[in-house]
Amino acid sequence: MNVNSMSTGMPVQPDNPTDSERRFLGQYALWLRGRPEDFDFVTNLMLPPPDITSIAAPGSFRGIQVGIVGGGLAGLSAAYELRKLGFDITIFEALEDRIGGRVYTYYFDRERKLYGEFGPMRIPVTHETVWHYINLFKLPTRTFIQVNSNAVIHLRDVSVRNDPEGRNVQRYIYPEFDLNEWEKRTKWQDLVYRGLDRHLLEADPWVRSEILQVRPYYHPEILYWDSRNSRQMLESSRLSQDAINLVSDLTPLPGENLYSSYIDYIQESYSADLSFLYEIPGGLVKLPMAFYKSFMEQSHKDSYPDIPGQLLGKVAWKGGSRVTGISFNSDQEKVGIEYRNSHQRGALYEQFDYVICAIPFSTLRNIAVNPLFSHTKMQAIKEVNYIPAQKTCILFRNRFWEEGRPEEQIIGGGSYTDLPLTSIWYPSDHAAHCSGNIRCIPGSMPYHSLHIPEDKSAGLSKERGVLIASYNFNLDTTRLANLPEGVRLNEIKRELEKVHCLPKGYLDTLVLDFKTVNWNTETWFRGALCFFTPEQKRIFSYAIAQPEYNNRVFFAGEHISAKHRWMQGALKSGMEAANAVALTCRKANSSN
Repeated sequence: MNVNSMSTGMPVQPDNPTDSERRFLGQYALWLRGRPEDFDFVTNLMLPPPDITSIAAPGSFRGIQVGIVGGGLAGLSAAYELRKLGFDITIFEALEDRIGGRVYTYYFDRERKLYGEFGPMRIPVTHETVWHYINLFKLPTRTFIQVNSNAVIHLRDVSVRNDPEGRNVQRYIYPEFDLNEWEKRTKWQDLVYRGLDRHLLEADPWVRSEILQVRPYYHPEILYWDSRNSRQMLESSRLSQDAINLVSDLTPLPGENLYSSYIDYIQESYSADLSFLYEIPGGLVKLPMAFYKSFMEQSHKDSYPDIPGQLLGKVAWKGGSRVTGISFNSDQEKVGIEYRNSHQRGALYEQFDYVICAIPFSTLRNIAVNPLFSHTKMQAIKEVNYIPAQKTCILFRNRFWEEGRPEEQIIGGGSYTDLPLTSIWYPSDHAAHCSGNIRCIPGSMPYHSLHIPEDKSAGLSKERGVLIASYNFNLDTTRLANLPEGVRLNEIKRELEKVHCLPKGYLDTLVLDFKTVNWNTETWFRGALCFFTPEQKRIFSYAIAQPEYNNRVFFAGEHISAKHRWMQGALKSGMEAANAVALTCRKANSSN
């Protein structure tokens, strides 16, 4: 499909995009933001590292044992790459009932058609490493609708449609805030841009590129952004306190993390993460499952098309195995892993030539390390910030949000509120039934304009559907997710009715099932996402990526990367850790 239509301002977003189509959309998104010169920097920084076979030939390190702590995306990508060189790998995964770590697709039905995403739910077009594996495993993709003009903005007990020019918010919601005169004349999207995104233009492109780099030292502009929180940057833009409140309600990630590092937030805007997005039909868990299946299948021609099966290393998956200790035998140059398995009594112990630690520091904090890692690494394990987040998914008897006239139906996108539920996300799966193209409107933040013929819409809305009925961070997570289950569900239903202007009690008979995941109380995570506080990029980002135990223990995960909170960071860091192990082995062989 041809997407080269920048002159019209409306590039088409095709399903299953080619690399060239994706990159055009990414280039267009950065052009919209006034930073087209960032495209080459962003693309190069998002690309996967050189293939591990450029370090050594396939099968070169047969018999060398590598232990991987954690079976999320970082551990899976590290294992996938190490196999190419013949390493034998053991993956220790505490979870027993599912695969994927923080990639968590929950199915409400046996046919696996009705599901909600409790972890990642979207893939930006600029995230090159994710697309590398999507292409490798031949996974289908379709458009994830990020912004929908039929969705709702509900603030100060006023609900309006999220029109692209922000007129509804200006007319009906602005009067509820004590705004300056110039703020009243400015659409809310421009207030967001002025307060949060415009600061990027104050630095040269090569300086901005350090946002997506892990370095021992950073440019002073990067250090300045790292030293400030998002509220301070909003205040430096001369927004009034009520305008900051307004912007915070309309942008949940920075808005609910106003005291976290500004630079840790701005990494999303820098690479236009929320402009053109995709999902995997049937659930994002298909990505980690593709890794797992590649380890277990008898034939390797699909997963490793260029490497004979006899050269590949073996992978042992130890689900339900909780690592309790990491130790180092300096005489034998071996790393010990102590763990407990749900099917065996007592502690178990294995030794490895190398270990990749691919679990969040919030979990590593409770693992015995002997001898201790370097001082800065141990301090980072204690201090690096993970924010709480929760999602509540509800299975409804019918899709009340898709009822009504075409201009009232909400097919995909999100609604934003100042209520405890914070944001609501609608499934995009019915977008395939829409007439017209999904398109970007010039002169505004990209959004999707969808039109459903009225004769089709009635049948679609009668289907069962899963709504991400609440998605929030930080304090709202603590306050909502910790309510008793029945009280929480009732609270969310009443707030959904308020947002959608439905009678009280309307949703009571429509709820078939629901589930909440509060990542702060998930046993093997203890926090949802890495989100640095001010100064943590300067103090910790380089140190936490360095190996320990004389280059015998390496680290991977979104917290290790410069791309926190996204699958891109987890996958790329896993590949980089695998490459570092291979390079260490090659050097050791050459010195012997």
